[in-house]
Amino acid sequence: MRRRPNILWVVTTQWRASATGYAGDVNARTPCLAALAKEAVNYEQAVTPHPFGPFARAALLTGVLSPENGVRDYYDPLPVNARTVAHEMNERGYATGFFGKWHLARRDPAAALVGEAHARTIVPVEARGGFEFWEGFESGFLLNDPWLHGARLTEPVKFEGYQSDVVCRRAGEWLRAQTPNAKIQTPKMEAERPTAEGSKPKGAEAKPWFGVVSLEAPHPPYDAPAAGVAVRRPEEILLSANVPRGGEVEAKARRELAGYYAHIEATDRAIERLFAGLKAGGVWEETVVVFTSVHGDMHGAHGLFRKGWPHEEAVRVPLLVKSVGKSEGGRVKSERRREAVSLVDLSAATVACAEGGVFELRAPVGGAQISMPSVVALPHQCDRVWRGVRTAKRKLVLNADGSPWLFFDLESDPGEMRNIVGEAAWAEEIAELRNRNFGQD
Repeated sequence: MRRRPNILWVVTTQWRASATGYAGDVNARTPCLAALAKEAVNYEQAVTPHPFGPFARAALLTGVLSPENGVRDYYDPLPVNARTVAHEMNERGYATGFFGKWHLARRDPAAALVGEAHARTIVPVEARGGFEFWEGFESGFLLNDPWLHGARLTEPVKFEGYQSDVVCRRAGEWLRAQTPNAKIQTPKMEAERPTAEGSKPKGAEAKPWFGVVSLEAPHPPYDAPAAGVAVRRPEEILLSANVPRGGEVEAKARRELAGYYAHIEATDRAIERLFAGLKAGGVWEETVVVFTSVHGDMHGAHGLFRKGWPHEEAVRVPLLVKSVGKSEGGRVKSERRREAVSLVDLSAATVACAEGGVFELRAPVGGAQISMPSVVALPHQCDRVWRGVRTAKRKLVLNADGSPWLFFDLESDPGEMRNIVGEAAWAEEIAELRNRNFGQD
């Protein structure tokens, strides 16, 4: 009987779908992801259900949209009784491990968002989403020298180095322990506190594993050092047509994007080293690999910054899924999918794969729902509660009271330069899309 596949999620933060070399962005230096795309299904129209971290992470892990999953406000923790993909995978005989940014625990709203207060916040065992092995940090946005705690580290320990490098190395160590016959090459870490937790006793039968590697980059602060990657001059950055020119919006977008793309390059390198360990250990072809991001960033598009907005720069995310094995003739399986799929369905696809099915996401009937269940009172974020639906060709966004706010014909206007919500020619299609997804309210 063929061994069930290992499943690895690599989940980044603020990495919008367009910001990869394989998607045609000349600013993005992402050779690792380009190589992955050549042997993966590329869901080109994938969206996050919520373009803000905690809401999206809760939906990703539970398969339930916010606020129904218990996360309505930015500071709401994921309820300790929430059922996640980890619980499902545990019950199906998988070893489960989580590494990196959590952002779903109870934290102090009065503490500084950036810094050690949130980075050193301890996530209690019962609040770790059911993962058998957990090692990470709550938040804190420290892209360098992260503080980690968990199964191997009962108290937060500071690790020197670029956060993506540190988290990927630590995750690689756990993967090596789950695959005792493999020779996964991962450098020994400084400040390592080896224990029996996370390792397999000699002679034990290895389980298939499900691992989540959660990276904070390329999230702000964009001017943080990026593992030695040189930051290009702002004037060298090629901007999209929907970024207003000639003022502070353009200047700020160029400054921030210069750092953003440096962090993208540095994180691509860290992911490549993680993948290299799987390949060296002989388990790459036995592992389903998922790469995505919880949301994107506006970066000046339509004069806006950060996330929470319903525009493509915030809601559309990269999604690559590499299956196990190779196709007939030794050729790798690669495919481009154009339907609009949602990250909220990633958990169900993972469980189906563990049960012997194909790892596949399908477009929801009526379209992929997107929303912001509350206003996050932080600078530059979206100023309203909204809900909407994204199909492969259209996007409809409603205000909290159900009135139409935005409607875009993505087929002819992918940059969303023209809001046609009030044009009579589109009234029938808007009404039909609204009623199919949200009823008459």
